[in-house]
Amino acid sequence: MNLPTLMTKLAALRGHPIPISTKPAPSDDPQSRSIQADSREQIRPAKGVRVVRNVEFARYEHAGTNGRDVRLRMDIMLPASPGEHPLVVYLPGGGFVMAPKIGGALMRRHVAAAGYVVASIEYRTTRHRATYKDGIADVRAAIAYLREHADEYGIDGSRVALWGESAGGYLASIVGVDGGVGAVVNKFGGSALERLAEGFDDASASATYASGNPVARYVHGPNGTTIDEDTAELRAADPTSHASGNTPPFLIFHGTDDRLISPIQTQILHHALRAAGADSTRYLVIGAGHGDIAVKGGEEKFWTTVPMMQLIIDFLDGTIGFAPD
Repeated sequence: MNLPTLMTKLAALRGHPIPISTKPAPSDDPQSRSIQADSREQIRPAKGVRVVRNVEFARYEHAGTNGRDVRLRMDIMLPASPGEHPLVVYLPGGGFVMAPKIGGALMRRHVAAAGYVVASIEYRTTRHRATYKDGIADVRAAIAYLREHADEYGIDGSRVALWGESAGGYLASIVGVDGGVGAVVNKFGGSALERLAEGFDDASASATYASGNPVARYVHGPNGTTIDEDTAELRAADPTSHASGNTPPFLIFHGTDDRLISPIQTQILHHALRAAGADSTRYLVIGAGHGDIAVKGGEEKFWTTVPMMQLIIDFLDGTIGFAPD
């Protein structure tokens, strides 16, 4: 059982089940490219990648449970080739409740072997009484730390991309949309959060928006009850409201059988980016679910194929991968 699926089951056992729709949401979109989910040709653990673990990049005093300090750490994967490398900051998912930096290790290693420094970071969540503003600050703190230590890790700090999945995809979008990085990869992340469960069955939609849900607390603070209780804050938390011609290129993925975050979420973002004049490419993966969370057995393998990862690497190569002359 992979980590995200285990997290989902543990959440249910603790009385906080993650709502899973009994039906997929509508996903047809003429502005997106459709590819068939395929589990063949899986990537293998890449060789020659060095890993530096548990590098602390930020500390917040008395911000944790029982007044403990919160120490945010990252795991850094370094390619074998010499010289300065572009940086990819990976933001794991976790429903705005947790952010386990060990997620996506096989994929991260594959990207690192292609010539990128890949740093998987922790960020504060509702467990720390944090909001999206704190998440934004954490991502920026990680980028600043890595730029400050660029010589130590062989990084070209002028070439930085964000890569996030699920809640991490949302955070990558809200940070990246205003600029400051060269590219964003968003895999099935949220955008217009008040429509997170649009198109799902009534029961799962009601559970998603139940009083005091994690999304409401992540937007409005620990006392947040409903996602739309403060429309100005909700708009500020929506990456689509920040899209402009200065937004860097986006590569977006969503499975048509995602039962946790509606594909309508990334469609809204994709359309907003294009309408603002930004460069956005979106792939609908026919039959795929929510990444590594295997609602159906084996579907997590749709995301770890050589062709799927090559789409990401090609995008990175074309945006941050080559140093300017």
